[in-house]
Amino acid sequence: MANEVETNAILDQLHDQGFAIMNNFLAPDLVDAARAEVMLIVEEHAQKLMTTGAIKDLYVDESFETRFIQIHKEAPENAPDHLRKELHRPGLYDVFFNHTLLDIVENVLGPEIRLYPNYTVRPKMPDQPKTDVLWHQDAGYTEYWHKSGSRDVSKLRMINLWTPLVPATVENGAMQFIAGSHNMELFPHEQRKYYLEIPNELIIPYSDRIVDIEVNPCDLILFSNMLCHRGPPNKSDGIRWNIDWRYQDATQPTMREEEGHIARSQKYPDSVIRNQQEWANSSSGYTYNPHLGGNKAK
Repeated sequence: MANEVETNAILDQLHDQGFAIMNNFLAPDLVDAARAEVMLIVEEHAQKLMTTGAIKDLYVDESFETRFIQIHKEAPENAPDHLRKELHRPGLYDVFFNHTLLDIVENVLGPEIRLYPNYTVRPKMPDQPKTDVLWHQDAGYTEYWHKSGSRDVSKLRMINLWTPLVPATVENGAMQFIAGSHNMELFPHEQRKYYLEIPNELIIPYSDRIVDIEVNPCDLILFSNMLCHRGPPNKSDGIRWNIDWRYQDATQPTMREEEGHIARSQKYPDSVIRNQQEWANSSSGYTYNPHLGGNKAK
């Protein structure tokens, strides 16, 4: 459990810079379990492609960083840029429902906490434009895609989380943040081929605030949904695997069709996902507190 001094330092960084980096926060065995689940997803994906004849080799001797690359040299049209519905697996429970992390998050969001229905494992492939994420604020996506209407998305009480499963470096596309940009207004976002983007002329005035976020497995990043950030191209020979997820004040609407999963609740503790098996049995994006407008579907 993070002590009060450590928690206050994290919250101060989050308030002042819009992000906080917590080095060696996640236990190595937790990260190993998460990697093992992702490796199993890759194996299942390869087996399915082999069965359909899309590939002729399972590439079992390739490393975690290169196997997906080799598989999709044969079947590029079948290469996913993210995994989400596949993540309801026991070994990922302690990432998304980490009690020590939720203790810290509760200081910001209060006691009613939702795992927002946008939790993802991303294989950032080398030299793939589809995995080059442009400058944006997550709140910009909420406004653009999810029909926020007259609601002010900047008022959504959310925290973003990000952790790598391999070292994240400048070479393989480590994220970049504009420090302090969470205190600005919501920037306009324009549709590009794969992603939304804040126009470059609006970013240039803040270029001196850009920070490269190089981190290692077990490190965890918290950041504001109003923070300007991007994921530059991966120029290495391997995949930059990472997990990203979000927590939200569960008393607020998600502004999505999906209602997410209750991670902590004083009012309705029976709605909380309590263990690995409940997480593995739940549906992607739909488990929710019935008193707040959904159901705990299994």
